[in-house]
Amino acid sequence: MFPSYRDIPRAKTPLHTHYVCRKPPSNMTSNMLESLGVHSERGQQHVGFLLCHTFAMLPFISALEPLRAANRYSDQQHYSWQIFSESGEPVIASNGLSLAADDPFSDDWKLDRLIVCGPHDPQPASNPNTLRALRRLSGRGVRMGALDTGSYLLARANLIGSRRCTVHWENLPGFRQEFPHLKVSSELFEIDGNLFTCSGGDAALDMMLTMVSEDHGHELASKAAELFVHSTIRNSNESQRMSVVERDGIFHPKLVSAIELMEANIDTPLRSEELANMVNLSKRQLERLFRAHLDATPTMHYQQIRLRAGHNLLLQTSMSVLEIADACGFSSADHFSKRFRAFFGQSPTDLRQQHFGQRRR
Repeated sequence: MFPSYRDIPRAKTPLHTHYVCRKPPSNMTSNMLESLGVHSERGQQHVGFLLCHTFAMLPFISALEPLRAANRYSDQQHYSWQIFSESGEPVIASNGLSLAADDPFSDDWKLDRLIVCGPHDPQPASNPNTLRALRRLSGRGVRMGALDTGSYLLARANLIGSRRCTVHWENLPGFRQEFPHLKVSSELFEIDGNLFTCSGGDAALDMMLTMVSEDHGHELASKAAELFVHSTIRNSNESQRMSVVERDGIFHPKLVSAIELMEANIDTPLRSEELANMVNLSKRQLERLFRAHLDATPTMHYQQIRLRAGHNLLLQTSMSVLEIADACGFSSADHFSKRFRAFFGQSPTDLRQQHFGQRRR
């Protein structure tokens, strides 16, 4: 099994760190900049981006570029933007690149929208001054948004309420555990009133193009999409993850249905007989399918799915090993720990100590 990209250790000091700044080179004239969609004056909508330490670069760029494209193709300054970090200092992204902030984040700035670009690891406690500034900006009517794990900060600032939100699929179990009262979806993005949240990756492109369409019409959004060789602006209700067919290369429809049922029933596992009945097969036929396509029994494959879910919860939540074992359908913490060690090569406790030890360093 390959580790999640979020679990791959990072070097303490990036080998190649580049500093990126919004200030253009001195040899670029204002006309040159305006032809690209970058204007020197404030736009009709002023958008702030709050970059958290280890933010993901792809969703940030995917959210910002549609604003520039909208300016370029309309020949007007519909949007302007401002980059914040908590301290005003450059921020290291999860890929090791450093981005220069325009200003330190506070509630003093006049913004129409603010987008929180969340950290790679959302578990450390959020800065209370940041949460306070988020609440004050929201209270003044600023439209609040989040990319990737940015929803954690909005939730901790009590800014989501009864509205729908989303977060990256790897963080969904932990987010739901920390905020069980919130309406959390697994969709690409959610736009609910003055709140807009995105799962991350290039889904930020679809969300921002949708918002450009709402602001200035579908034609302008389509032109911007074509600029990025983005042939279709995806709907918000599309799934974040690939289907079993795309992800695992499995094409047998009944086997696909059985795996999807397993993934949807983690805490209370279905018996093999129940699974077989639900996909209109006998238990023996189901077992033959799994052996032929996955070289495993249904029970073995199901257990691996539940162990991977437990792995995510260990890294994303403060739940005890016993609570995680129960949430993943194991009869006891001891049974979970033994199966976990056999599959991952280390105990749940050792995994946590290694992960949080690296984070402290």
